[in-house]
Amino acid sequence: MSSLSVRSSPTGMDRKAKMARSADFRGDVLELLNRELGEVVPRTFANRFGASQDLVRRLEQYRNLQKHRGCVNTVSFNAEGDILVSGSDDRMVMLWDWDIGHVKLSFHSGHHNNVFQAKIMSCTDDRSIVTCAADGQVRHAQILEGGKVETVMLAKHHGRAHKLAIEPGSPHIFYTCGEDGLVQHFDLRSRTATELFTCKSFHGNSRYMPIVHLNAITIDPRHPNLFAVAGSDEYARVYDIRKYKWDASDDFGQPLDSFCPWHLIGNVHDVGITGLAFSDQSELLVSYNDENIYLFTREMGMGSNPVPPSPSSMESNTDSVGPAPTSVASPSDTDISRVTDETPGPQVYQGHRNCETVKGVSFFGPRSEYVVSGSDCGRIFIWRKKDGELLRAMKADEHVVNCIEPHPHVPMLASSGLEHNIKIWSPQATDKTSLPVKIEEVLTRNHIAYFALGYDDFNDDDFVIAGLDSDDVDGSNDDDDFNDDNDDDNYDDDDDDDDDDDDDDDDDDDNNGGGGGGGGGGDDNKNNYGEKRNGGLDMSASR
Repeated sequence: MSSLSVRSSPTGMDRKAKMARSADFRGDVLELLNRELGEVVPRTFANRFGASQDLVRRLEQYRNLQKHRGCVNTVSFNAEGDILVSGSDDRMVMLWDWDIGHVKLSFHSGHHNNVFQAKIMSCTDDRSIVTCAADGQVRHAQILEGGKVETVMLAKHHGRAHKLAIEPGSPHIFYTCGEDGLVQHFDLRSRTATELFTCKSFHGNSRYMPIVHLNAITIDPRHPNLFAVAGSDEYARVYDIRKYKWDASDDFGQPLDSFCPWHLIGNVHDVGITGLAFSDQSELLVSYNDENIYLFTREMGMGSNPVPPSPSSMESNTDSVGPAPTSVASPSDTDISRVTDETPGPQVYQGHRNCETVKGVSFFGPRSEYVVSGSDCGRIFIWRKKDGELLRAMKADEHVVNCIEPHPHVPMLASSGLEHNIKIWSPQATDKTSLPVKIEEVLTRNHIAYFALGYDDFNDDDFVIAGLDSDDVDGSNDDDDFNDDNDDDNYDDDDDDDDDDDDDDDDDDDNNGGGGGGGGGGDDNKNNYGEKRNGGLDMSASR
């Protein structure tokens, strides 16, 4: 196995790079001056300032929120950004005033296993919360006057329900997906669930089409009628809810479009998708387990029934993205005319490792200028979106970082993982920080994991982190113990309200084990490993 290839700059500071950084600094000063003189529109200034790479370089831990007694599987801000909602293996849902580290309200979700996602519905004064969990249930919690909470089960998946997605700006509409492949549409006005379709594999025949066990669902904020789902196969699928016939007179299971890197189509290895995100420009970000993260634009779509690529297009598109498939079916002339050598490949983001759990992926910045993800190595990875350059690899967990949630308005992040806490990251560092001194060791360990998982045909020479050179690595060491200041004095234990609504107990504990090893919740979660991923390799609790 050849050694890890990392681009390096010539000895000494590259003169052009220094001049570019100096120009950026002068530009920032001029921007501030124009802002003070009233010559820049406030929103324009805010967008430019929030997108500044300087702020990314200054991100550091601002708060450590400790209250949960299990792995924190979900963190999400409300629309205003002043409240953070979290859910955990302890089955509790907590609403935080994250700025001061205070729990405003905590309540039992009513779930019988690990809570996988919790979100606050828009335009509800933060009183309406929807959740899904390892028990398959989809639940709604209504916060009443005096802090009392009523929870009710709306529907149930067969198997774990990993993710839900709220229609932007809607106080009523949301979607869920689960390991049963089912996608459901909910309207809280009637508390009804509509089963839209069960996701089926493209690989199969007319007699049997395998079910795709779904891990992720997301809605396009620019076109909220479009949503994407993904799970235990290689494709991200996009659907248009407007095409659904509410009288069930038509099959809605055929996607509007589908996306996949060419080298993963028909791959003999088990691949799957753990995370999805749409940008404000309708770009689709797709995070694969045991693989990389890819950014797709609309013109990269493969249509509703994807076809295998031509050999020449595969060869030209796989040089920098990973292992090639062992065999691919020969395309027809029609296929070749549809997929040409000029088909652009997706932007790639690599260096992290996504194996152990169901990890999300997100955009960061006022106009989605950056891509962020957690990693099995316990770090938060931040890449520049336009070229895949790795900017930060911040130590954030002793084990695995699962969730990264950007603040809706300011350049801040919330993260959680296998530890029982939530970390808030803010650009408050006095000095700019680049990549840690041991970054090459981290990237090498993450990369070697591919070989341990059986990727014998992965080309080491292709593993190059875009833009990584000696100027990007500074003397700071992100491996140092991070600040675990415990703001216990800010916590309020008096607002726990365990209103389980047990009359909804449709509790099949055959889903026991939830997202990890051991049952969901309780006081002892030391051996609970959060939200285990679906698809790909073995999902046993021993991991």
